Amino acid sequence: MTLIKCEKAEKSTYTLEFSVDKETFEKAVNKVYNKQKANINVPGFRKGKAPRSIIERMYGKGVFYEDAANDLIPDAYEAALKEAGIEPVGRGDFDIKDIGDDGITFTAVVPVKPAVEIEGYKGIEAAKEIAEVTDLEIDNELKIVQERNSREIDVTDAPAEMGHTVKIDFEGFVDGTAFEGGKGEDYSLKLGSGSFIPGFEDQIVGHAIGDEFDVNVTFPEEYHAAELAGKPAVFKTALKAIQKIELPELDDDFAKDVSEFDTLDEYKADIKAKIAKRHEDAAESAFEEAVVKALNEKLAGEEIPEAMSEAETENLLRDYDNRLRMQGLDLETYFKYTGMDLDGMRKQLRPQAESYVKTRLALEKIADLEGITASDEEIEAEYARLSENYKMEADQIKSMIPTASLTDDIKVKKAMELVKANTTAPAKAD
Repeated sequence: MTLIKCEKAEKSTYTLEFSVDKETFEKAVNKVYNKQKANINVPGFRKGKAPRSIIERMYGKGVFYEDAANDLIPDAYEAALKEAGIEPVGRGDFDIKDIGDDGITFTAVVPVKPAVEIEGYKGIEAAKEIAEVTDLEIDNELKIVQERNSREIDVTDAPAEMGHTVKIDFEGFVDGTAFEGGKGEDYSLKLGSGSFIPGFEDQIVGHAIGDEFDVNVTFPEEYHAAELAGKPAVFKTALKAIQKIELPELDDDFAKDVSEFDTLDEYKADIKAKIAKRHEDAAESAFEEAVVKALNEKLAGEEIPEAMSEAETENLLRDYDNRLRMQGLDLETYFKYTGMDLDGMRKQLRPQAESYVKTRLALEKIADLEGITASDEEIEAEYARLSENYKMEADQIKSMIPTASLTDDIKVKKAMELVKANTTAPAKAD
């Protein structure tokens, strides 16, 4: 490979021109010939035995050129990039400038990271406001655990109430005639759930086990069965059983049953600490989101190549697919349930990808301006953290993530911490 030209072009691209010599090109053409000749029929020759010169005479001198060029591009392009000192951020757009007996010359338009500038990254106004934990939040958490540990008990000495679950037999009649789908036996219905026609559940309240009674209702005008819509109906109903939910008492025994604590006060203190941590995480997330927004607005420079946003969109898509798989799903199943498709998902993820690319460029520039580095100790600690998170051996992680890539990630994280440490609280209104 010979690098002929490397020129900076517009929109964060370089134009490369590079060639492959006659001998290398000839070997590539001959390789394609040997691979394809078995599938070429030439009169007067057994299949696969026709000489290359005969095939070229029949189909043209360049019959094997395109495939030979495609075989040569990867290695030649890689060598040209290395010699030019260019790091692409996406696939190059290739073209053949010249091809013939003397070899082949390629051109490639290569997307690269844009040259960017950023100012004012110290002193960004952003507040981190952590909400106080309220008694209501603690009570709500306790209620959830209470309901999770509740039990249903039979009610035999009292009439049905809203919130009870009843077992009923029923049959519905319109104009004295039973209608299809209007009959049920041993049907379990929670009163107040709104599962039945409006007014039905209210008329069960107050009845006791063994009662037989009529429930009079009117079907809604928009009822799905047109023949019943808007019509009055009578349901012959028999109440067979009543159950209610019994919640455990909130005491020390409850705390022992549902947690590792011996007293309710200790358990409530732990709940409060966990809620406080959620509040802190939410505040940190909102704070960082505000910082990122400000950074993106301060970023200036060349236009960001489309390839960078596309690549990040694909990264987000893969991450989403991986998270679904951890839950026993996949994208295909997700699309089936949601009615979305791959293009729709890409469109949905695109704004997030574009924001991430801008933020990354901003933080990389800040790391350069501030002379931020990653020490050997920090790199090893990050490998160890990833090893623990993914439950993989450190050497396996190192084989998957190059040190240079990890180093860049550490520098970006440190740049973000620097920006956050230098934020100022917004001025309070008088």
